Amino acid sequence: MLENIDVNEMNQLMKENAAARKIISRLLENHHTDVSMIAHEIRNPLTLVSSSLQIIEAGHPEVKDFHNWEQMMEDVRFMCSLLDELSSFNNSRTLHYSVFPIEKLLKNIAVSFAISLDADDPEIEFVSRIVPGMGDFTGDKIKLEQLILNLLRNARDAVGTSGSIFFSARRDKDRIIITCKDTGCGITEDRIGTIFDPFVTYKEQGTGLGLSTARQIAEAHGGSITVQSVPGEETVFTVCLPV
Repeated sequence: MLENIDVNEMNQLMKENAAARKIISRLLENHHTDVSMIAHEIRNPLTLVSSSLQIIEAGHPEVKDFHNWEQMMEDVRFMCSLLDELSSFNNSRTLHYSVFPIEKLLKNIAVSFAISLDADDPEIEFVSRIVPGMGDFTGDKIKLEQLILNLLRNARDAVGTSGSIFFSARRDKDRIIITCKDTGCGITEDRIGTIFDPFVTYKEQGTGLGLSTARQIAEAHGGSITVQSVPGEETVFTVCLPV
């Protein structure tokens, strides 16, 4: 995987040298193709294994009592999830642009997330404030939704069985400012500097790709994502996107 410093250096080189831009673009395209092919080749047989295990379990419920059966099923589900997130991470910088009212998108995401909390986490308080008048936005609608849902789901994981999540969005001149705040466990100082790094996770069954993907999506739109946290009190993620 490319480190952030490598990406920054390549971007600078591509701006300064047209020949380097062509070579690096071709190398990056080959890199993404290779990762996608590997993920695809692994996912296909793994999906067959997962399906076969589910058929066995349905036809022979007694296998659930076998030693480590449930752990094996959980491991297979995790590997499938990891491959899905790897593909998503690999393609997070490739955008499909359209023009859309960003206020409507954010409201739809907030409503969907609130409904999911009502069903699964009744003790979690969710408050959203989408300031009207943000206008149209040019970007990848699906990937922006992925970015925001990733932050909201992280907030849900952080608060556990009870707590508060506050989601807000506003326009500040030529920027859209989106914040996601939770009153969960917080992030310690020794961890906060690495949470956006690929495959770094401090959650059980986490893949370490969610926040990395979120950062790549924000940066692909010319924006940024930052985090501030007080351990044991709150965490605030802030996304800034140029209009």
